[in-house]
Amino acid sequence: MIDKISPSLQAAVADVRDGATVMIGGFGNAGMPSALIDALIEQGARELTIVNNNAGNGDTGLAALLKAGRVRKIICSFPRQADSHVFDALYHAGKIELELTPQGNLAERIRAAGAGIGGFFSPTGYGTLLAEGKETRLINGRHYVLEAPIHADFALIKALRGDRWGNLVYRKTARNFGPIMAMAAACTIAQVSEVVALGELDPEAIVTPGIFVQRLVAQGSL
Repeated sequence: MIDKISPSLQAAVADVRDGATVMIGGFGNAGMPSALIDALIEQGARELTIVNNNAGNGDTGLAALLKAGRVRKIICSFPRQADSHVFDALYHAGKIELELTPQGNLAERIRAAGAGIGGFFSPTGYGTLLAEGKETRLINGRHYVLEAPIHADFALIKALRGDRWGNLVYRKTARNFGPIMAMAAACTIAQVSEVVALGELDPEAIVTPGIFVQRLVAQGSL
């Protein structure tokens, strides 16, 4: 019997190793799997490479992971915001590496990994520091930059509901990066607000099929 439900948040992230590349869903706080992040902080993995849309807000969630000193590098689109003081302090102190990626390129690099695409040409970033060291090409009179896919060892995402097979549905814009991150990681761990019985999810409403999810955990599971 297929049953991907983890007994606890701690068990779900227990094998995240030092040096792993971890994708974390969310657009700001919308869709951020805060309970899984807290469990990862408790678990203790270090020297992580984090892939996320931004670099944390305030002192909770991803910002708390950064503050705990667990992140070596972050790949993101919006590292600086009004409340990104944790990242700002770490970056200016030389304690964290940043790979800045335009948001569209970030999403497509993640999607490309899940789709098995070896790379793609994008006009975004051409002629800027973001294109340094990358192959460029003139296509139909326009300059493009070769972008590489981003693969991850783990993806931590948040969904509204899931069943024991790992099928997921999301709540409105909290969906954001979750579906493509689930496809791009070797192990996807989904935090859900509710685990429902098999068959309760409308097949037409399922966004992430269970084939892309290895573990499922209810948000309040200890």
